[in-house]
This record gives sequence, structure tokens and C-alpha cells, in this order.
Amino acid sequence: MKAAIFRGGDLVVDTIPDPVPALGQVLVKTLACGICGSDLHAAKHAHRMVEVTKRIPGRKPMDLSRDIVFGHEFCCEVLDYGPKTEKRIKPGARVCSMPLMMEADGPKGMGYSNTYVGGYAEQMVLSAPLMLEVPNGLPTEHAALTEPLAVGVHAVEKGAVRADEAPLVIGCGPVGLAVIAALRLKGIRPIVAADFSPARRELAAKMGADVVVDPARESPYSRLAADKRAAIFECVGVPGMLQQLFEAAPRDARVVVVGVCMEPDSIEPMFGIVKELSLQFVLGYTPEEFARSLQLLADGQVDGEALITGKVGLAGVKQAFTELGNPERHTKILVEPWR
Repeated sequence: MKAAIFRGGDLVVDTIPDPVPALGQVLVKTLACGICGSDLHAAKHAHRMVEVTKRIPGRKPMDLSRDIVFGHEFCCEVLDYGPKTEKRIKPGARVCSMPLMMEADGPKGMGYSNTYVGGYAEQMVLSAPLMLEVPNGLPTEHAALTEPLAVGVHAVEKGAVRADEAPLVIGCGPVGLAVIAALRLKGIRPIVAADFSPARRELAAKMGADVVVDPARESPYSRLAADKRAAIFECVGVPGMLQQLFEAAPRDARVVVVGVCMEPDSIEPMFGIVKELSLQFVLGYTPEEFARSLQLLADGQVDGEALITGKVGLAGVKQAFTELGNPERHTKILVEPWR
């Protein structure tokens, strides 16, 4: 089968062996897979990602001398089942899944693995117990947004934001937009969102932001209600953002770090100490949050169409990585390997 492969620090299209489902696994055809900001970071900072992963217990780093197929935001079609695996969902049905493979010693990640290919391939294998059938009527490309939406849902839940707090979202890329949607669905308003990009500020308003701010013109913190505790979601993930936030945040603010910074960063703790800031880091989502996100899309409670700004085949993946660096042009590009 064909796949867009991360090989030698580059993205190339080549043929790799067809995957064969084992016990408890399902062979699927990849219909659509979103390009995540984490994929862009992984390609740019691959060696740094490997170094850090080695220092995290229970994590297996990528072997950069071997092929890796990215892609963890996918919607697929069931083709066949591994031996002695219950055929819970009929072949031909569309499914989504958390990007994990269940093994005897615990779950293993997909998309940054040398063992399991991700969604930038014509076919892949999924863990049978984790598959969720796509509700009838939900377009495939919208179903592929389940994973990034779940990240936003989890950030709001893990951040334990209360209805009497004033939310501020810094950065309105896909992750920030998912956070905005999740805040709106919980009724936590008014939502203030900040981004330098006019296009992304427009999307933030579509997703539910009540106030959108260009930080080049005014401080987004000035738009927060003075009588409410601030809940600030950092959705940028680049060095220096946390320090900027520490200096600008109001006293007693809750800071939820959603953006994934792949590089070393530094802060001056005294700002957090003097202001008594609360700092919460978040990652991923629970199975329940993932399933709920799929249903939210199916129920039309999130405007998935507004987030999708491009579609490419495997041959277009490398160029898509470049184009996603321009926030005025793209928000979410979907890979359709069958193209």
C-alpha cells in the first residue's frame, strides 16, 4: 500500500507492506485523516521529541532511522477482522477510534510509532474494542475532527472551569478553536479569544467566542471581567508564551496549558508566586470524552465544516505541512489517502 512516510527527516510517498490484523485488531481503509499541529512539531523537532520521550517513564520513543507514518485524527472504513476477533461492527461501516493499540502490557500510541502506521496511509489496523461507529448522516470529513475536538473538551473538563469564571483562549488554531467550542457547550461565557490572524479570529467567533482580540492592538486581558477569576487557556505551544502569560495574567488566575511546546522553555516563578496563579497541564482525553466529541459533531453542535480548509492526497502531504504554517490560508487540512 502507499503511505506518506516520515523518513530521514523528510516526508516522502512510498509503498510499504500492507498491515495484517492480529487478534483483537481490525483492518481498515483510511478515509480521511487530519494533519495535527503536533505532527508539524514532530517533523520539525523529531530529535528533540525522541530525547524527551526517552526520559518519560512508560513512553517508547520513535526510531528515526526507521519509517514512521504520522496521522492520529482519522475516520476509516472497516475491511476485515483479525483471527478470533468479535466482528462487532460490520465491514463497510465507518468508524473512528482513539489512536491507541491495546497490547498485553498496556496501550501503545499510533501516529508516532514504528510499529503501527498512522492515518497517512491507505490502510491501517485499529484496536477492535476502541472503535466507534460513525453515526448515520455525519460526513466522513467531520468525523475525522473527533480527535482534535476531544482535546478541547478534555482541556475544559480537566481545567475544571466554573461557570462563574472568565475564560480567555490564547491562540485560535485547531486546538484553541476546540477549546472555544467546548467552553460554549458548557455555557461558560463570555469567551474572550486572542490571535494575531484575522482569519483565525473570524473562526473563533464562529466557534462561539463572544469577544475576539488582536493582541497586536490591545491586551486580551483587558477584556476580562474584573469581578471574575480568569481561566486562561494557552493554546499556542511555543517558547516564551508561558512567561508572557505569567507577566500579563491577573492575580489568582487559573492557567491551563493545552499547547504542546516541543522545545525547552523557561519561566520566572516569582510572577506566579506573587499573583498566586494556578497552573494545569493537560494532554489527550478520556474514552468518554472521545465518544462524546463524536456525538457532538453528529448532533451538529460543533460546526465541523468551518474548520476544514483543505484536502490533499498522499502526494500533497509534504506541501500541506508547509502551507499550514500560514494561518491566513489554512486551519485544518485533511489527508485522503485514496485520492
